[in-house]
Amino acid sequence: MKIKLIFFLLLFPFFAFPQDAKFDSLTTNGIKQIYNIQFEDAEKSFRSLISDYPQHPAGRFFLAMIDWWKILLDVDNESYDDIFYQKLEDVIFQCDGILKKDETNVDALFFKGGAIGFRGRLRAIRESWLKAADDGREALPIVERAAKLNPKNQDVQLGFGIYNYYASVIPDQYPLVKPLMIFFPSGDKAKGIEQLKNTAFNGKYAKYEAQYFLMTLNFQYENNPYEADTYAKMLTAQFPANPNFERWSGRIAVRKGESARYFQIFSGVLEKCKQKKNGYGKVAEREGDYYLGLYYKTINKSDSAIIYFEKSLEVSLELDKDETSGFQINSVLYLGMMNDAINQREKAVKYYNQVLDLKEYGSSKELAKQYLEKPFKN
Repeated sequence: MKIKLIFFLLLFPFFAFPQDAKFDSLTTNGIKQIYNIQFEDAEKSFRSLISDYPQHPAGRFFLAMIDWWKILLDVDNESYDDIFYQKLEDVIFQCDGILKKDETNVDALFFKGGAIGFRGRLRAIRESWLKAADDGREALPIVERAAKLNPKNQDVQLGFGIYNYYASVIPDQYPLVKPLMIFFPSGDKAKGIEQLKNTAFNGKYAKYEAQYFLMTLNFQYENNPYEADTYAKMLTAQFPANPNFERWSGRIAVRKGESARYFQIFSGVLEKCKQKKNGYGKVAEREGDYYLGLYYKTINKSDSAIIYFEKSLEVSLELDKDETSGFQINSVLYLGMMNDAINQREKAVKYYNQVLDLKEYGSSKELAKQYLEKPFKN
């Protein structure tokens, strides 16, 4: 997954919805439908919201979030970018119209800040650094103003928590980002985690997003798969149809060394791919094949490992149009090792030489050279 300039996530909208049971029901159901990858149902929910509450920006914003989750299912696929940007512009236009009449309208401020922030986040993923920085600088004071107008809202802590954490961590992880941080206040990692936990357990609408970021930051930056697993289990229990949450659970199980568990998880992923469940496409299939190959490699079943690494490599060759993935490189390396393990030295050498022709991934080339000199043994 690409994690670039992720502090723009602070601009996730913080909700100040009217006290209306119908509005609340449509919004809550629609949000859950997005997380469960029920995009058609979510679109119906939010179009109903627009129809019943045409002056409120929530419906249009969440229509854009459907496209955002389509992007998240495969961030290398840029086919949804233009429609996503356009929908965000529609939200910003509507919010500007509201703010011309009432500059203290909290909902308009929240959703305008959220729309600009998500625009910046996608621009950051696409490595449009200056435009992303401009969006961040523009949106931050809008969201801060909205928070001051409605300080009791627990969901607002999500944005500030993400900002505090990533503004502290990301510059060291990605040096390219560091010069851009002159546009932003300094972060506070400990405070950020505290704010995220507050929303994860006390928030109303943004709690799932807070749980998601606590899962990913503990896995990626804190190197704490046990804490990450706490949130992974919460999310998969609430949204069993979400492939992102399921695949994260599998990765966490790999990091924890729970081989039986990750075998079960990724076997389920592959089964859902066969059934063509929503969101279970080639990206999920490649990952499932790769980790099943890794499982069989771990238990010294080289023939089975070869089958799954070959499948993962085949899908990688289909998906990796612009950049060679780690899945492809490791699959080639492991195919060499597994062929060595069954005394297929000629095939093994072919794969090791292929690794040398690919970009460096971890210690891939060093290992390939090592096994070219001396065959791999289980």
